[in-house]
Amino acid sequence: MPTDGVPGDIADATASFLEDRDDGNQALEIVLAADANHETWTFDDVDLDSGTFGELVSRGIVTKVDGAYRVADPAVVESVMAGEELEPETGTASSGFDLDLERLRDAVDLRALTALLGALLVVAAARMTAFRSVFQQGYVVSPGNDPYYFRYWMEELMATASGPADYEVLVDAPTGVSGVRPLAHATNWFIAELLGGGQGAADTVAAWLPVVASVALGLVIYKLAVLLTRDIRVGVASVLVFAVTPINAVYTGLGFIDHQLHQYFWLGITLLTLTWLAVDLQRRLEGGVASRVGVRAHLRAPQTWIVAVAFGGSVAAGIHAWGGSPLLLVPLAAYVGLRVAMDARADVSPALANLPLLAGLVLGSGLSLALHHRWGWHAEFVATTPALVLGGTVAAVALGELWQRSDVHLGGLLALEGLVAAGGLFAFTRLQPEAWAEAMTRVDDLFFREGATETASLFATEYYVIFGPLYQLGMGFYVALAVLGWVAWIVARRYEPGWLLVGTYAGYLLVLAGIQVRFAGQLAIPLAVLTGLGIVQLLAVVDLARTPIPFRESDVSTGGARGGGPAAADGGERTDESQSSSKRGSDSSRSLEPSISIPDGRRIGYLLGIGLLVFGLSLIYVPGLTADVTHGEAKIEAVSAIGDHADAANQTYPENFVLSEWGDNRMYNHFVNGESQSYGYAQSNYGEFRSGTDPDGRYDQFSGRVGYVVVTAVDGDAPAESAQVRLLEEYGAGGNGTDGLAHYQALFVDDEAAAFAVVPGATLEIPGESGENVTVETEVSVSGESFTYEREEVIEDNGQATVTVPYAGEYTVGNRTVRVSEDDVLNGSSISLEE
Repeated sequence: MPTDGVPGDIADATASFLEDRDDGNQALEIVLAADANHETWTFDDVDLDSGTFGELVSRGIVTKVDGAYRVADPAVVESVMAGEELEPETGTASSGFDLDLERLRDAVDLRALTALLGALLVVAAARMTAFRSVFQQGYVVSPGNDPYYFRYWMEELMATASGPADYEVLVDAPTGVSGVRPLAHATNWFIAELLGGGQGAADTVAAWLPVVASVALGLVIYKLAVLLTRDIRVGVASVLVFAVTPINAVYTGLGFIDHQLHQYFWLGITLLTLTWLAVDLQRRLEGGVASRVGVRAHLRAPQTWIVAVAFGGSVAAGIHAWGGSPLLLVPLAAYVGLRVAMDARADVSPALANLPLLAGLVLGSGLSLALHHRWGWHAEFVATTPALVLGGTVAAVALGELWQRSDVHLGGLLALEGLVAAGGLFAFTRLQPEAWAEAMTRVDDLFFREGATETASLFATEYYVIFGPLYQLGMGFYVALAVLGWVAWIVARRYEPGWLLVGTYAGYLLVLAGIQVRFAGQLAIPLAVLTGLGIVQLLAVVDLARTPIPFRESDVSTGGARGGGPAAADGGERTDESQSSSKRGSDSSRSLEPSISIPDGRRIGYLLGIGLLVFGLSLIYVPGLTADVTHGEAKIEAVSAIGDHADAANQTYPENFVLSEWGDNRMYNHFVNGESQSYGYAQSNYGEFRSGTDPDGRYDQFSGRVGYVVVTAVDGDAPAESAQVRLLEEYGAGGNGTDGLAHYQALFVDDEAAAFAVVPGATLEIPGESGENVTVETEVSVSGESFTYEREEVIEDNGQATVTVPYAGEYTVGNRTVRVSEDDVLNGSSISLEE
C-alpha cells in the first residue's frame, strides 16, 4: 500500500526499502538525481527496471504528478539515506512528570557523569597545589613574574572604565593592552567588572580564572575525545591525563593569570569544532552512504553551521589572545592541505566537504581584521594571518576539486599545495615588507630569546633527552607517541579526518616544544586525547577493560574510488546496534561505547595500581614545578616591610620603585607601587648591582629611580666584597673587613631574602685630631635579628670626619653619643657633634 505522504511514513518506507534491497542506495540515488534535474520526469528518464521502479511507487517513495513522476519528499529520503534522525512534526502530549524523570534518567549516564565530574575535580585540585603560597599574609600572590603584567593592565582598565559595558576602554587602548594580547586583557577586565569591580574582584580573577578556564578546557577535551573515539572511558582518561600534565597545570595554576589560559582554551575550542565538523561528515558517510548524499546531509544540518560559526569565533579569539598566535594557524593550514587530499582520495568533494570550514575562516578572518582596523588590536601581520590561511584554503580546495577529476598521483596534489603555500608566503614578503619584518622580529623574540626557563628544549640534554618530556608532560608522553604513530598509520589508509586533525596539531606542536618547552603547554591538549586512548588500550591488553572502538579495526582496506574511502569508525566490527544506528541516525550518542562498568575487587586493585603509576607519578611533578615559580614567605615578608616603610615615608612612584632580581621584579612592584608593567630596568641593572663591590657608589647612579632593593639567595658562592654578600649575609652593617653601608637601611632580613630602603642617610660631622680614627656604631634590630651597625672614618686635615648613616637611633662615637631621627635619615640631614 502506498503511504499517505506524511514524512514519517515516507521515512519508514525508505528505511524498509533500504533494508529489503541490496541495491536500495543505488536506486534511490538514481531517482534523486532525476528529481534534482527535472521538476517531473518519466520512467524512461531513469535507469531502473520496472520491478524496482514499481516498488518505489507502491511504497510511496515516488509519487505520480500530472502523468509524470517525482520523489515524494527528497529531503526525507536523503535524510534516511544519510542516517539522520527525523524530528516528528506532531506528537502526543507528555504523559506526566514521572515520564519526564524517566526520560531524564535514560538520557543521563550517572556513572559517566560521576566519572567526568571526578576527573574535572582532579583538574581543579592539581592546579591548587600552591594554595598556601598564593593566599598568604593577606595578599593574593600570583606565581612567577609575568602574571603581574596582566594584573597591571586589568587594574588599569578597571580604573578607566565605568563598568562592563564600557567597551570604549578597549578601543585604541594603550599598546600594552592592544598591541600583543588584547583579548586576554579584555577578558580579564570584563570578568572582573562583572564581579563588581574593585581590588577584590581583580584579586578574585587573578586567583581563580586560570582554574575555572582549565576546568572548562577539561570539558572540551572530554567532548573532543568522545567525538573521536565514541568511548566515554577514553574521554574520562583524557581529562585525567590533562589534569596531571605538569607544565599545563603550572601555567594554568591558581593565581597564574597569563595569556596561556586564554590561548589554551581557544585552541581547545578550535580543535573541538574542527573535530565535530570532520566526525559529523565521516559518520554520515559510513555504512555505504553515497558521498553526495552524506555531504548534502552534513551541509543541511543546522548544527554544522552553528559549529562553523563557533570555529570562526575561536580563530578570531585565538589570534588576538597572545603574541605568537599565528604559529597556531600553521597546523590549521597543514591540516587543510592534507584534508583536501584525503577528501579527494576518498572521492568526496573537497569543496563541499570543507565548505563549513571555509565559512568559519571567512568569519574568523573578518572578525580578526575588524578588531584590528576598528579597535586597533594587535599588529597588522597578526590580524591578517587568518586571511592568508583562508586564501591558501581556497587554493587548496580548488586544486583538490581539479585533482578529483584527474588521474594525477596524490603526491602531485600535495606537492602543488606546497608550491602554492610557498608562493603565497613569498608574495606576502614582497607586498608587505614591513609586516614581514615585524613578523620576523616576533619570531626572533619567540625562538631566540634566552635567559628564561621556558626557552629550553623539551628534549634538553640537561634531563638526558628522554626525561624532559616525563618531567614536563608526565608518564603518558611515550604512550601518546605510540598512539600518534598509529594515527599516522590509519590516516594514510582510511578516511579519518578527525584523527588527521589531532595528529597534525600534535606533530606540529611536538616540533615546537622540541625547540622551546613553552609550547609543551599547547601540546598537552591533543596529547591528552592520544594518551587517554593509549591508556584504555593498555588496560584492554591486560584484560582490565574492553578494547576501545578505534583499535578494533581489523579491515584496513583502502576502499573507495581512489582508495582510502570512508570506513566504519569501529573498524568494521559493528555490533547490531551500531549497524542499525548507521541507518537510523548519525547521532554520535547512538554509537558510544557502553557506560563505564565497575570491575570486580581484584581488577579494581589492578586499575588503581596502574592509575597511580600513570597519573600519580605525573602528579608528583606538579608541586615541584609549581614551587619553582611560587614566591616564598620571605619574599612576601619583604613586600610587607617595604610597603609599610613606603607608606610611612609617604613615597610615591618612582620613589618607591623596588630593584630586585628581574624574575621577581613585577611581583615586588605590583604590591608596593602598582607599577608592574615592565621589569626592563631591573633586568638591565640588578645583575651589575648585585655583583658589584661598591653599593654606595651605585646610590648616585640611581638618581631617585630606586627606593628599595631586595637581595635574594643564589646558588653557589659570591665574592665576600660583593653587594650580594654584604647585603644578604652582613645586612649592610659591615664585618669581615668591610665597612657598613651608608645608604641601605635594612627593613627585613632572612636567609632567603633581605629588603633595604635606599636612603640619603644622615651625615654626622665629627670633630677631632687630624689622622685620628673614629668609629660610629649603633645597635639595630630587624625581623627579630639584632646586629651592630658600624662605620669607621679618619679625621681629615680640616679636623673633621663626615660619616653618613642609614639608621635612626642613638649612635656611639668614642665616648660621645648622638641621636639620629628617621626624618634625618630620609632628608639627608647633617648633624654636628660637639667636642
